[in-house]
Amino acid sequence: MNVQELFSLKGRIAVVTGGGRGIGKFMAKGLAEAGADIVLASRKIDNCITGAREMEALGVRALPIQCDLEKVEDIDKLMEATVKSFGTIDILVNNAGLTWGAPTLQYPLDKWEKVINVNLRAVFLLCKHAANIMAKQKRGKIINVTSILSFRGVAEEMNPALAYNASKGAINALTLDLAVKLAQYNINVNGIAPGYFDTDLIKYATQDKEFLKKFISKIPKARLGVEDDIKGAAVFLASDASNYLTGHILSVDGGYLAG
Repeated sequence: MNVQELFSLKGRIAVVTGGGRGIGKFMAKGLAEAGADIVLASRKIDNCITGAREMEALGVRALPIQCDLEKVEDIDKLMEATVKSFGTIDILVNNAGLTWGAPTLQYPLDKWEKVINVNLRAVFLLCKHAANIMAKQKRGKIINVTSILSFRGVAEEMNPALAYNASKGAINALTLDLAVKLAQYNINVNGIAPGYFDTDLIKYATQDKEFLKKFISKIPKARLGVEDDIKGAAVFLASDASNYLTGHILSVDGGYLAG
């Protein structure tokens, strides 16, 4: 295949959780631009409906589905609705995530469990559902969105979100283990570890100019990530261009981890 064919996603069906806004929407748009039909899943359906209209304007099919990843029954319904509407799942992007900030010495157990359920348990269940479908067709791509904070500790004042960081570290381990276990079915499992992107997730930093300077001072590229910085990574890992790549966590962080 030539390069254009390697990166083409025409005819592929992609599910993107948390696809209604932020990094999830950025990646979903990239997959749609490469030709994939898109399922946008999120707890906030209005964002998914708006996003689906934007994807359809690109000439692909798009389906918005309301899904609360803390509810196992919603995860089941998401997978069932996708197969009912499109027949299969070729690409799964586990992007949706929850964070909760609190002082480490007083971190509440109920919030720890909530973050772990959404960020880790849901990813396991979605991977399990998708892998069973992909194994039958002997092909599939799973992309788990983790974080640069899964690789290192961070000062309390910069990121008091212990459960979030721990959940992302666990996703790294899950990604590597699934990559080995699912290779026999020709399913590739990789991760994307975004750095600091200009999204609602870090609004607490972008609203404070002095605090934002601290963020950016740690990034060699000296800026926050934007849409075009993440789309290509998602398309690469979802396409045939990455067929020999599995069990890899790709850091898209402006050099943060290298600094």
